[in-house]
Amino acid sequence: MASRRHLGWWVALILFSAGCARPEATITLETDAASSGEAAPETGVLRFAVGGMITPKEGMAYYRDFLRYIQEKTGVKVAYVDREGYAEINEMLRTGQLEVAFVCSGPYVDGHREFGLELLAAPQAYGVTVYHSYIIVPKASPAVTFADLRGKRFAFADPLSNSGKLVPTYMLAKMGETPESFFKEFVFTRAHDRSIKAVAQEVVDGAAVDSLIWEYLNAVDPERTAKTRILEKSPPYAIPPIVVAPGLAAELKTKVREVVLGAHLDPKGRAVLAKMKIDRFVSIDDRAYDSVREMQAWIAKQPR
Repeated sequence: MASRRHLGWWVALILFSAGCARPEATITLETDAASSGEAAPETGVLRFAVGGMITPKEGMAYYRDFLRYIQEKTGVKVAYVDREGYAEINEMLRTGQLEVAFVCSGPYVDGHREFGLELLAAPQAYGVTVYHSYIIVPKASPAVTFADLRGKRFAFADPLSNSGKLVPTYMLAKMGETPESFFKEFVFTRAHDRSIKAVAQEVVDGAAVDSLIWEYLNAVDPERTAKTRILEKSPPYAIPPIVVAPGLAAELKTKVREVVLGAHLDPKGRAVLAKMKIDRFVSIDDRAYDSVREMQAWIAKQPR
């Protein structure tokens, strides 16, 4: 336990020094000024959280541009709610504190099962609507397979992340292991780009990260991935979607969906999507996420 706290302290130090620590707030998109207090939200406001991203956290500005685009096209005021943890975002969707959110595949499956969370649309990136979990290691690591990380230090993203937690946990379960039994110690970085940084700086011996984020960084800033190496690549999974709370008015839901699905046809929308590295948004069926459910169910059946 002491060693795990020690690892967590070092990861926290790296992330804080990189400027990743930030307060949580609701942001008004007109001024980008944080609202004060916890007053009841203004009526007629669409509260939108960004949890599951297919670009690094530094791309948040592009997502906020996209929310401004939705606001402009729908005529409905949009407030960006600044939250990182998937569990908190799901709880806010469940209790009516949020209307819309970008989430990871795993939290969507959980929210759909637990309180009827609904799909709005899914991004198509690099021509597909799927992504992978990459198991990455430092460039000079002697590891050849995932099994070689036994007894090592490992970074997950969020406890509910599909690519950053569920997939590697499933891989371990297939080996008859759990994170606790297999790794010497592990930590949650709360973001895939932070996990990449932790591997690059050899704070950890490996990590599970979103393939889209690793590939984005590899394309635009290869120095950030040059110190890492992809050890294993998972099968494809349905991409992190945009979801809506089950109580959202049908008329508003339809209006937002139409704007999102048509953004690539509009020059301004297309420009914002290009910065997000998204081709377009498309409709997606709930069944696309069945492979995530299958992993969850298989793990749940294993002896503790």
